[in-house]
Amino acid sequence: MKFNVKAVFKSDSPAGYVARAGIIAAVYIILTLLVKPIAFGPIQFRIPEALTMLAFIDPAAILGLTGGVFFANFASPLGLVDILGGSALTLVAALLTYRIKNKYMAMIPPILVNAFGVALYVAPAYDLPYWPTVGYIALGQTAVIGILGLPVLELYKKAAGSFAKKV
Repeated sequence: MKFNVKAVFKSDSPAGYVARAGIIAAVYIILTLLVKPIAFGPIQFRIPEALTMLAFIDPAAILGLTGGVFFANFASPLGLVDILGGSALTLVAALLTYRIKNKYMAMIPPILVNAFGVALYVAPAYDLPYWPTVGYIALGQTAVIGILGLPVLELYKKAAGSFAKKV
């Protein structure tokens, strides 16, 4: 039996939803582990954060991103606080991103939610002041999402088909 990737992306069924969420989570985890040296800490360029734009057009990305961050953060030096805190913040950012109508404005929730939220536990963990840590995290998020987020969104949109929210 041949696995049909296009059928998964074009499926509006619960199985298609779960499959898309699982694929997004797996890609997020793998990419995080590949860039682990720059994915954690007060200054981070977490390349898979480009995937946060997928929540703009596909509700399955909300679950996929949240699960991906949850499991990827098992590699975090901050442990449980990053596992739970990071995935909770990702859930909030993804839900907000999905509700936004403009793809450029959709970049804002993952940047701001992570900058202000992640800095709440990263700054004390590294004995750094809060506001510069917000700036460092915002800079990393903006760079990754600004450079890679829209191209990732366009590639996914081509694969996704008609079930995705229209852009």
